[in-house]
Amino acid sequence: MCTFVILRRPGADYPVLIAANRDEMIARPWLEPARHWPDRPEVLAGKDELAGGTWFGLNDHGVAAGILNRYGSLGPGPGARSRGELVLEALDHADAAEAAKALAAIDPKSYRSFNMIIADNRDAFWLSHADPGGGPVTLAALKPGLSMIAAGDLDDNETLRLRRYRPRFLAASLPDPARGQWKAWEELLADDIADPKGDPQSAMRFTLESGFATVSSALIALPAPGKGLKPVFRFAAWQPQPAPWRDIPL
Repeated sequence: MCTFVILRRPGADYPVLIAANRDEMIARPWLEPARHWPDRPEVLAGKDELAGGTWFGLNDHGVAAGILNRYGSLGPGPGARSRGELVLEALDHADAAEAAKALAAIDPKSYRSFNMIIADNRDAFWLSHADPGGGPVTLAALKPGLSMIAAGDLDDNETLRLRRYRPRFLAASLPDPARGQWKAWEELLADDIADPKGDPQSAMRFTLESGFATVSSALIALPAPGKGLKPVFRFAAWQPQPAPWRDIPL
């Protein structure tokens, strides 16, 4: 159950801040964010070595996109295309609205269920493919403020992790990307303290005996136009080996 946090602040120097934790089988190989696709030189993203796609990335036009499995849809399905391809297709676009419109028109029968976030410094969207029988992909614009999503619906209070952490993100000190200050959000993404009942997946970061775990975390900040600021992309690995937070070269 991956988790995305997106904060929209129209009028700010960095109007969009995104935090993401990726939960996956530790044994599934991946590469940290880089320009891995020669036919897509403008795309900067982590690479899933098994299927060739990505879970979260950014392009040179300032579009960010990420995908999450919905409940009961971990891993590839028989005859289904990789959902990681959809993030690459979104990052082929120079505008989040156009990317969201294009991805909402896909054939849902070709993919297992998913949630997807697409954003630029003007707009942000949630795409939901919730019907495993092939129902349509739904598209909704995200309002200003903080939103969270995991394997259910947006800001779903029935999801324990969201219920625990949304108030904590709301109360946390805001990142200051221009000064490289992300401490509060980095600490929240790294938090591995479960709820009082001991459910490990109630924490933002966890490891199960099955080998399913939070394997990495990422942060993206998208700047407002005309201010001479650049996007920020930060990344940390937890599994299979821990690696500290660092800025990904753009």
